[in-house]
Amino acid sequence: MKQTRTAMVVAAVIALAAVGSGAWWLGMQLGMERGPAAIGASTQTEGAPAAGATDPDQWTIAQGEDATRRHIQSGLKVGDIDPVKGRRILNYHDPMVPGKHFDAPAKSPFMDMMLVPRYAGNGAADTSSITVSPRIQQNLGLRTAPVVQGALVSEITAIGSVAWNERDQALVSSRAMGYVEKLHVNAVLDRVAAGAPLAELYVPDWVAAQEEYLALARLSGAGTDTLKDAARQRTRQAGMEPAQIQQVVNSGQLQPRFTLRAPIAGVLTELTVRQGSTAMPGMVIARIQGTRTVWAEGEVPESQAALLQPGAPVKASSPGAPGQNFEGRLQALLPQVNPATRTVRARLELANPDGRLVPGMSVQMRFARSSAESTLMVPSDAVIHTGRRSVVMLAAEGGRFSPVEVVTGLETGGQTKIVSGLQVGQRVVLSGQFLIDSEASLRGLEARLNQAPEAGAPSRYRTDAVINTLSGDTVNLTHPPIAALKWPEMTMDFKLPPRERQPRILEAGDRLQIEFRLQEGDLPQITEIQRVAPEPRK
Repeated sequence: MKQTRTAMVVAAVIALAAVGSGAWWLGMQLGMERGPAAIGASTQTEGAPAAGATDPDQWTIAQGEDATRRHIQSGLKVGDIDPVKGRRILNYHDPMVPGKHFDAPAKSPFMDMMLVPRYAGNGAADTSSITVSPRIQQNLGLRTAPVVQGALVSEITAIGSVAWNERDQALVSSRAMGYVEKLHVNAVLDRVAAGAPLAELYVPDWVAAQEEYLALARLSGAGTDTLKDAARQRTRQAGMEPAQIQQVVNSGQLQPRFTLRAPIAGVLTELTVRQGSTAMPGMVIARIQGTRTVWAEGEVPESQAALLQPGAPVKASSPGAPGQNFEGRLQALLPQVNPATRTVRARLELANPDGRLVPGMSVQMRFARSSAESTLMVPSDAVIHTGRRSVVMLAAEGGRFSPVEVVTGLETGGQTKIVSGLQVGQRVVLSGQFLIDSEASLRGLEARLNQAPEAGAPSRYRTDAVINTLSGDTVNLTHPPIAALKWPEMTMDFKLPPRERQPRILEAGDRLQIEFRLQEGDLPQITEIQRVAPEPRK
């Protein structure tokens, strides 16, 4: 019984082996009959759909090359309808040089590869824009903002220090020679009120003039009025003020002493006499600094100083007066530029009603300037400066994006003035512009963020290279990445310049430095070529 079971198992194994061999042989026969296409389909890279089942806009380079070979076999060209895709052929291009378009399927003149077709439909017909699906927009975190019209408010900030307002000072001086009998103030920086007594002086010269006038005032008769007027004039010449003279007339008594009083309220910044000292005529006895207003001087970049005008409103704050704001105006832009910092000194006049601002305090100044004219504005994040132009990425309906060149003006407060290029209501992209630009580069769209403006002469590029092979007027070179063209390191053919502009002998392995220009529908043309000396051996 056991032997019988063993025999049955062996027989089953042999039968399964025979079936497997037959299936393998049948599969090989079918594969051979279907040819290389079937085999290629079975070995397709995972995640890369077949050309017939994928949107041509999402094709890989290999799929595009296969389509071009099929077009060559079928005799298709630009303008024909691809029977496989059912779409019209717009042009052919090299994915590594997407800005160059060709009318017929062929091998790329730039690389060792086939050109790739571009079809109409699904955004491909519009070579100035690109379509991004809502899902990808969400993944990229694309943000947009509208183009608005309004007044652009520029705010310039600066740090400065407080100083006395030199236009708010008062000098107290002696009008005659006298002796200081009493001082009511004793120290500099004392605060004084308007009309407060400062010093009392005894003036001997006034005694004689006043006695003469009082003697004549007691006389009466013809001609005495003339004498009285003459005596009154002599008191005025002695240095007496009209109020002091009138006091003598009203009282009929000598007034040899007088009191110097503060003409304004403020801080005593200078005191030149002491009690018992002599004051000479015209001598400055005290200097009083007003505190109702102070100066604040700060450094403003010369590029921003052009935006300021005297009289512009200013707000200031100081750590020495927390929580308090001071208002004022720009008094003047001093006619001097600091050559080290390229700044202009701005002088402000700030209101100081409580006297809290004193010299030496630091202040932060804010100059607010509102443009009277209404202008177009966009967030500054939307503007990309390439060095040759300013570009914004414009968002349209249906998830379409296209770069638009703009002319910009003043930039302040996160907003940029748009002089031309946009209209009110349009939406611009604030983030992810370069990701969109990268996709545009891969698809070879004509409008690019970094696309150079058209010029009369073709652009020229320089790079190092190593010779691989020479064939007639063509040389095969390996060059490093070329950032200006966004080319990676690659091996490709170039056209040599005329013989008289070449080094005497060129051989494989030579290290060169070349200058070249691109040519429509042809290999890049070398314009200058120089042999580089080999690196010394270590």
